[in-house]
This record gives sequence, structure tokens and C-alpha cells, in this order.
Amino acid sequence: MSSTTRPRRGEIWWVNLEPTVGSEIRKKRPVVVISSDAIGRLPIKLCVPITGWQDKFAKNIWHVRIDPDATNNIKKPSVCDALQTRCLDQARFINKLGCVPPSLLDEITAALAAVVEFQ
Repeated sequence: MSSTTRPRRGEIWWVNLEPTVGSEIRKKRPVVVISSDAIGRLPIKLCVPITGWQDKFAKNIWHVRIDPDATNNIKKPSVCDALQTRCLDQARFINKLGCVPPSLLDEITAALAAVVEFQ
């Protein structure tokens, strides 16, 4: 990642999630940046990882489907997994892949709110 390029809310980036422990989502994969661009002093971003879609995910409130298009540059039907949300240091970010529309970002944020039982 260029020192002048900073991941921004709503963007999709390839990141390196290794090392991981236990059931944490693994390897290099895309994530959606969900943290605000206006807050924080540390070079970290709150992100939701993206993994391949499986029909069994449709019933889960923490999974938000994302289908391929020219804006997000995802290659296959996928899912944003709000249960695996984590803060990532910007050193983990490899390159920008695309972005999500505000409506999908709202769905992801709502899924995260459900995970933490926010009223």
C-alpha cells in the first residue's frame, strides 16, 4: 500500500489476515472498510471480511450477500461476514479492489449492530 493511500469507508481492499488463531477468518482476502474516516488517530480500520457465498448463509443475520459488479470487482457471489469484523492495521492492506454502494454499507452496518445487540 502506498503511504499516501488510505483505506476509506465503503471501500473493498485485499488484506493479509495472517496470522490468525482458532476459527478466525484466514488468508489474504477482500474486506469492506466500515469505520468512519473522520475518527481515530491510529492507522487502523474496522473491517468486515468477505468470503465465498454458500446458500446456508441466507438465514444468518450477520451475513450480507454481495454479488459481483464493475464497482466492487468481486469475482464471484460472496458474503460480508459481520461476525468476523475486526480492526486491521493499515500495514495489512495490499491493494484497493473496489467499493460498495451506500445501501450495501447500511446493510453491513445493520448486520454488525445485530451481532452486538445494538438497539
